Amino acid sequence: MSTAAPVRTGAVLADLLPAAARYRYAVDAALVAGGAVLTGVAAQIAVPVPGSPVPVTGQTFAALLVGASLGARRGFLSLAAYALVGMAGMPWFAGGSSGAAGASFGYVLGMLLAATVVGALARRGGDRSVLRTAGTMVLGSAITYAVGVPYLALSTGMSASAAIAAGLVPFLIGDALKAALAMGALPAAWKLVGRRG
Repeated sequence: MSTAAPVRTGAVLADLLPAAARYRYAVDAALVAGGAVLTGVAAQIAVPVPGSPVPVTGQTFAALLVGASLGARRGFLSLAAYALVGMAGMPWFAGGSSGAAGASFGYVLGMLLAATVVGALARRGGDRSVLRTAGTMVLGSAITYAVGVPYLALSTGMSASAAIAAGLVPFLIGDALKAALAMGALPAAWKLVGRRG
């Protein structure tokens, strides 16, 4: 018989971290900073895609995990910090780049929105079962592309079909693998703490 107390409705994994009320803001700030750093480190795992200015990276996976683990507010703040620090010159966008002028910057903006939406869905249980996690990750990826692909087209002068061919199609298999990892990791984390919602 499990003695774990049930998690209150609307909790995300980060809410399970013990913290006294007086330290809550410090813990939240550390989580936000940690999520930004994780995304920046994951962005350095970059594999060039022939014919595309956008590489395959780990940053989209990290951004979605940050959103799901931290929730909408902290996920948004974390990805906003990642974007702003990168725009200010920190070389932690894909492949060690920085600034807002790159063709792939739209994906960073898309990840900011995606982490927020994924975090909101996680608060509603979107990360607690394999099927729900799959849907949450697919939606998060779709949001990233909905911003990133048009930005790619505008910044490079590509046609819409060329931008889709260069900025979406080559990444679908990788995104399916990332979703599969999340489908295993997030529900397993909830199971590990013995508190399914």
